Amino acid sequence: MRLFLCGDVMTGRGIDQALPHSVDPVLHEPFVCDAREYVDLAEKANGPILRPLSFDYIWGDALPELERFGTDLRIINLKTPMTSTETHWPDKEIHYRMHPLNIGCLSTAGINACALANNHVLDWGYEGLSETLRTLDAAHICRAGAGEDVKEAAASAVIDVPDKGRALLFSFGSTASGIPPGWRATSVSPGVNLLDDLSEATASRTANQMRQFQHSGEVLIASIHWGGNWGYEIRREQIAFAHRLIREGIAVIHGHSSHHVKAIEVFDGRLILYGCGDFLTDYEGISGYEI
Repeated sequence: MRLFLCGDVMTGRGIDQALPHSVDPVLHEPFVCDAREYVDLAEKANGPILRPLSFDYIWGDALPELERFGTDLRIINLKTPMTSTETHWPDKEIHYRMHPLNIGCLSTAGINACALANNHVLDWGYEGLSETLRTLDAAHICRAGAGEDVKEAAASAVIDVPDKGRALLFSFGSTASGIPPGWRATSVSPGVNLLDDLSEATASRTANQMRQFQHSGEVLIASIHWGGNWGYEIRREQIAFAHRLIREGIAVIHGHSSHHVKAIEVFDGRLILYGCGDFLTDYEGISGYEI
């Protein structure tokens, strides 16, 4: 089974404004008030962008490469709610969103599943989350990590690979990545699948919960949104957490949150991606964050 696992896919703001359908460009950021400014910055850096863009354009050369390598599953961390609701989450500086009719950019790329336990999925409140879930379901794209209650948020995305088996994707979020603690899904409230902490005890408990859903031959994938945006350091608790998951039967650790790619480890013959970096963003033309 050959997997494509990438980091943050942020199709809001400037990307949304360049696609066939766009939400209201008004932003609630401290420095930028109109999402079209991100398109202007990209054009200043790279030349004119003919709009509207086709859905495959934003993936650049990635799609032909994925075809060439014959990937069986394509899994992303979707860091952009798909909603046209106008009520943003208060006391939060950045709010991503993409018009639901732009779901074609995920379908065109053949995305099989989205991890949703991240620090932007509730940017537009519970209504925005619900619309995101409905949009993914209508497009037949699996999802994990957020839901209308804790049971749905904790459930796996079950992905069949013809003649090769089945993968179970679980999505988890850590408050260390900037997820507000109040976003935790409960028995009576929508939200994300939030980890209590990154202790080895929590890792053991998490692995045990994942294995309860596993049948013979199924591959378990833990997708984790953890750590800050900048810096290449991998914290000791992340390493210990990942190692414990691997020791207890998890096949792949798909880590993300960092805006750049971090080190990769093979532990006991299994893959740990500590930080997959940003895959799609509207950061073109923005400087000052080089490391």
